[in-house]
Amino acid sequence: MAAVATEVEKLTKLQAAVAGLNEISENEKSGFINLVSRYLSGEAEHVEWSKIQTPTDEVVVPYGSLAEAPEDLEATRKILDKLVVLKLNGGLGTTMGCTGPKSVIEVRNGFTFLDLIVIQIESLNKKYGCNVPLLLMNSFNTHDDTQKIVEKYANSNIEIHTFNQSQYPRLVIDDFLPLPSKGQFGKDGWYPPGHGDVFPSLVNSGKLEALLSQGKEYVFVANSDNLGATVDIKILNHLISNENEYCMEVTPKTLADVKGGTLISYEGRVQLLEIAQVPDEHVNEFKSIEKFKIFNTNNLWVNLKAIKRLVEANALKMEIIPNPKEVDGIKVLQLETAAGAAIRFFDNAIGVNVPRSRFLPVKATSDLLLVQSDLYTLVDGFVVRNKARSNPANPSIELGPEFKKVANFLARFKSIPSIVELDSLKVSGDVWFGADIILKGKVTITASSGDKLEIPDGTVIENKDIKSAANI
Repeated sequence: MAAVATEVEKLTKLQAAVAGLNEISENEKSGFINLVSRYLSGEAEHVEWSKIQTPTDEVVVPYGSLAEAPEDLEATRKILDKLVVLKLNGGLGTTMGCTGPKSVIEVRNGFTFLDLIVIQIESLNKKYGCNVPLLLMNSFNTHDDTQKIVEKYANSNIEIHTFNQSQYPRLVIDDFLPLPSKGQFGKDGWYPPGHGDVFPSLVNSGKLEALLSQGKEYVFVANSDNLGATVDIKILNHLISNENEYCMEVTPKTLADVKGGTLISYEGRVQLLEIAQVPDEHVNEFKSIEKFKIFNTNNLWVNLKAIKRLVEANALKMEIIPNPKEVDGIKVLQLETAAGAAIRFFDNAIGVNVPRSRFLPVKATSDLLLVQSDLYTLVDGFVVRNKARSNPANPSIELGPEFKKVANFLARFKSIPSIVELDSLKVSGDVWFGADIILKGKVTITASSGDKLEIPDGTVIENKDIKSAANI
């Protein structure tokens, strides 16, 4: 009983401390306490491995089996007028050496992620005469900068709304009290609790009610850095026709995706299985491309009325992801949730097995190299794959730490090389690329420690392992 009492005491002390935090709303306070109490109770979804079933084509629908979107413009307009696009815009570009929201990194032809998203929806609204609004879910880290950036789209034919996801206090592991109540009132005292928070934040911000009053029915949620996450009328049409409350886009796994969550059928419902839920003895099986063939792209289509129903009933109890951190030498804990894990709470939920082209995230400069190269072209804000590329898979690219920050990456290329015929590229050391370089097949370029290796303008490198200027 002593252990139980300790958990109750922890929660009571925490509630008292959180009640005194004036920086956050009552909704945020109750949401946070709710999350912590679930965590302390040890509430965890243990998956019984023997009960896992591979989803049928009715549960994970092949994209090719979806009916074509109506050719009639008026019929398409009616479908699109039921849609809202929501981009998860809470992330900073710190891993790529940038300050401010990641969505304002330039990705192609001088356009940022946000520019491309706006251009895409503008062209959709113009073509069909519809009104698809754009919502940006910011965090307290990205809110101010995003508000300034959004002003430049004031004259576009697209309604842009922003709202903030919750702001929760980091928990000090030693005494389980909020970091801000111990004097850390700056941004380091707080955290955004993962994109699973999109559902309560939509409701708490008042945005969901406003959208329902405009006749909107579905929200398409996607990461702002996924250039493949564009509005797909075929998917939307299928969901409306079949009254699906939730749809997750999945795509076939490659060796680069073995840690990604996969969809399973479990006790009569479709469910997301993440690697953290997998018993140790089954981890290799989970990573197997043959057994678990698909993974979650985090492109999600969700019915707005269903979100309202489940949030108001406090029924969205997604798996908690504990994320330990350190702030000024103090060990802290962040409790987070993921939007994809909500799939099991919705009725008539499905997956759609989409082409790989709908998953084109830019998480690192190696991804930036892909999308800035001749492997892609830009059409009406859409990043379109070059038909000259015969291999359906993208080249595998590994760049050394010298290329990690966007500014350093851009400085090391006079122009982005042609990679249409490239299979793999591995670059390490102090390497600099001239203009108009062509890379083909398997290429490895290594500069020895202390040496600077410059690849001259116009060089063609095919299936070579280069270690010095002499063997270029």
